[in-house]
Amino acid sequence: MSTTRTRRAALMAATVTAALVLTACGDSDSNSGDAGHGSSHGTSSSPSPSTAAAHNAQDVSFAQGMIPHHRQALEMAELATDRASSAQVKDLAARIEKAQDPEIKTMSGWLKSWGEEVPEAGASMPGMDHGSESGMPGMMDGADMEELGKAAGKDFDTMFLTMMVEHHEGAVDMAETEKTKGRYEPATAMADDIVTAQTAEIEEMNTLLGKD
Repeated sequence: MSTTRTRRAALMAATVTAALVLTACGDSDSNSGDAGHGSSHGTSSSPSPSTAAAHNAQDVSFAQGMIPHHRQALEMAELATDRASSAQVKDLAARIEKAQDPEIKTMSGWLKSWGEEVPEAGASMPGMDHGSESGMPGMMDGADMEELGKAAGKDFDTMFLTMMVEHHEGAVDMAETEKTKGRYEPATAMADDIVTAQTAEIEEMNTLLGKD
């Protein structure tokens, strides 16, 4: 509880004090998103039985964890539509939204082909406090999401960027684990895309926050 409270206090402090450096970003193409892009979308076709068998427990864990991780990023991005004041923040949020549904569908397809459970939309996930090592890295807790939903204008922009940096860093951690321990080639390829795309977006968001 103290870790969560400390994180939330730091987040609110950033919202009040961080100076947004909202300069035009040179590279804002559509290849970015919360969990990969581009070539990973080509993995959505149904795998052959032999290919479907070539997966391990890490691949299952990756898909089952990244699906709700995507969904939360989508929820955060949707808030930016009418709450963000920065064109750069709105553009980033739109790119994240564009990437999420195809990625979720792709990973859901993998899990179904493996006979594994697909996480239900809106299902509560255990251990989502920031400081909980049992939870998925980068996931916001309910209080953080509620505060983001109440923010608007420049305060929203700063809070959104601060939270999304942490969210992206968590996704990169999850993807690095998949790259190292996963077996299913489409999943490890998606994980590689996640690392590349989200590392670039973290740099973009830190620039907008004036940290670069």
